[in-house]
Amino acid sequence: MSPRRAAALEHSGDLSLRDHLIAAATHLIAERGIAGLTVRDIARHARVADGVLYNHFANKEELLALALRAHVEAVESTLADLPPPGSGSVESCLRAYVEYGITLHAALLPVFAQALAQPDMLARFGALADDDPEWGLQPALLRHLREEQDLGRIAREANVAAAATMLVGACHELILPRLFRQDAIGPLQVPAGFVDDLVETILTGIKSLTGIKSPKVRAK
Repeated sequence: MSPRRAAALEHSGDLSLRDHLIAAATHLIAERGIAGLTVRDIARHARVADGVLYNHFANKEELLALALRAHVEAVESTLADLPPPGSGSVESCLRAYVEYGITLHAALLPVFAQALAQPDMLARFGALADDDPEWGLQPALLRHLREEQDLGRIAREANVAAAATMLVGACHELILPRLFRQDAIGPLQVPAGFVDDLVETILTGIKSLTGIKSPKVRAK
């Protein structure tokens, strides 16, 4: 091991140099955001020469995509634990997932707003998710709902994949439009009753409960 490499890893525990570089970039993203983050910035923070990064990553975009994913996971680690299947009521579990999703996306919004200016990096970030389809909130919620089905707490015929998509999609709808309104940094105002109304609608559906067909609306 070279003296420079040894110095870089001095306080990195058991991390490899590649993981050390990802950790350095992740720390900078959390500290100052991703906009304008350069190879030199990351190398200096990691205490390595600039060229060392290219021994472990194809380019800066690959490193930043991996660091952005690590940043997402770091933010997730600060949030309350999600309830396991079978705990509480189905309604309370769904409410916890929606509240978790809103909090997570709101916390990540400023960094992703900056990342819009780096489409190549975002494409690499998206490819990471494609390579690991079990990663993310929607797959986690889907696993939860399927286990609830196995426990008999959700109807066997229920389309839980659609339910998971609608619940997480509602979180996206609440957060993502802010990217285009220049208010990605400001506090998020969740409409009153948003979570409860969403969960209730998922659980009860929108089909008429009376069995009476709704009158057809005639085209004028």
